Amino acid sequence: MLNNHNSDMHKMIVRNTMMLIIISIAFLACKPVNRETNNLRYPVDTIGFAHLDYQMDSIMERLTRNHEQNPETFLDMPKVVISPHDDYAFVGNLYPETLKNIRATTVFLFGVAHKARLLGLEDQLIFDSYDCWKGPYGDVKVSEIRDMLKQQLPPGLFVVNDSMHQMEHSLEALIPFLQFYNRDVQIIPVLVPYMSYNRMEDIAKPLSEAIRSVLVDKGLEWGKDFAFVISTDAVHYGDEDWGGKNFAVYGTDSAGYARTLAHEKMIMDTLSGNLSPRKIKAFCEFTVDENNYHEYKWTWCGRYSVPLGLLTVFELNEATGNKPLAGTIIGYSNSINHPVLKVDDLGMGTTAPANTHHWVGYASIAYK
Repeated sequence: MLNNHNSDMHKMIVRNTMMLIIISIAFLACKPVNRETNNLRYPVDTIGFAHLDYQMDSIMERLTRNHEQNPETFLDMPKVVISPHDDYAFVGNLYPETLKNIRATTVFLFGVAHKARLLGLEDQLIFDSYDCWKGPYGDVKVSEIRDMLKQQLPPGLFVVNDSMHQMEHSLEALIPFLQFYNRDVQIIPVLVPYMSYNRMEDIAKPLSEAIRSVLVDKGLEWGKDFAFVISTDAVHYGDEDWGGKNFAVYGTDSAGYARTLAHEKMIMDTLSGNLSPRKIKAFCEFTVDENNYHEYKWTWCGRYSVPLGLLTVFELNEATGNKPLAGTIIGYSNSINHPVLKVDDLGMGTTAPANTHHWVGYASIAYK
């Protein structure tokens, strides 16, 4: 979703109640955690995403029934993937196509901090202090590696803010699918708020060094034992229901739709092939206003999570002496180019309109 997610009035209606409760107890959430208790992070979006086991089982059965998968489009045990995080009804089979081949027990999750402005957060990684995140098949443990990384990172590169994590939906969308394929999956959740490309470079190198140090010490293998999932939705497009903003750069007729898809393809192509800082910076130049990094140039909500995540894995890959990471486009879709998955009978639904005046794109890329 958009980083200025409060511009989407429909989503604000669905999520505002939870957000207000969270903010009212924010000072409690940021207190030191008693590690002897089960400090659990609960889902914030129970409309767009599955949070119960029967919901997830039914969704996977419907996706499998309705979509003939092509195994040739999948990379076995990818080291990194970029995944959407919109309503399951809209994204549909792109979720399992992206996440089904993540075999690692430990998964780093780089997410969007949609409401970072509300808490005045920027220029630092945002960790949580939860013991577990609630999943449809039981609690998902936060790996001890998270706290080991925090001990190694230089001061000023990160904050711990459970309130930001509790109100943010970009990572919880992924957990049910990761848990569906691996009941023992452990996660390391990280949110990436507003920051310049230069600041991303400042953070990515020490973060990759800390990850390498911890993982080498534990003898873990990239792809087999640990992997990275970067969360983003692609373009947020249209001239209605965006809080009074007009994101229909090319118009809303068929010609405008075609030009928008062509623009999206250029961005996707930038992220594919051998990964390099030049390509990562080019992505930022596509999506971030060159005069104000707080603002959009093109409305991908992951304009910070994607480049920070990719810079980190690039540095990690360089340090480990592996061949260059190569990105393969798994797929691209949007909320209006395919039938909506039926979920209303599961107590779920959609949190935004989907029409030519208001739609969202979905990008899926795997790196190995």
